[in-house]
Amino acid sequence: MEVLYHQTSQLIQEASDLFQKLEKDPGHSYEIENEIQSKINSITSNCEKLDIYVYKTPVNQRPMAKMRVDQLKYDNKHIQASLTNSQSKRMRREQERLDREQLLNRRFGHDHTEITVDYLAQEQNSLQNSHRNVDEMIHTGSNILDTLRTNRETLKGAHRRLIDLANTLGLSNATISLIERRVSQDKYILFGGMFLTLTVIVIVIIYLT
Repeated sequence: MEVLYHQTSQLIQEASDLFQKLEKDPGHSYEIENEIQSKINSITSNCEKLDIYVYKTPVNQRPMAKMRVDQLKYDNKHIQASLTNSQSKRMRREQERLDREQLLNRRFGHDHTEITVDYLAQEQNSLQNSHRNVDEMIHTGSNILDTLRTNRETLKGAHRRLIDLANTLGLSNATISLIERRVSQDKYILFGGMFLTLTVIVIVIIYLT
């Protein structure tokens, strides 16, 4: 059992080392992945044999032996998960490469001026979606500006009413000046909000078009 255990541990170490080789030599990733999978299969087979040996060991040594075998199984599962992740990345890179090649090799008819119907439909849908988004943003921006203008008129009316009320109540000039300064600050905030809204709308239009 000890010999088989050490052989399996060595296989795990070799499989782990192959991942470093895989990162340094992506051009041979397929061959290296196959080599890793072969070692994983050997480890799995050895663990099945070790399970049998565990139940043949003395009872007082069995828990420790089982724990050591379970650790090998855990390491093997970790290696298998890493390999699966590596294969997924490789396939994704290959698909991206194929997509780029198809895009670069796209032919626009025999005279290179006729675009395929599917490609045209995709471009048209994309443009329509962009225009729709721009229209929605402009409509939303217009509503916001209308609301800001309404708020401005409301503030003006409130300002006039406050001044009239202050004069009626005989408030001091300092109090009236404080009210006017507060209204002036609110006006700057209003203009700032209008400018920020217009800026966002312009940026979105430029981005979408």
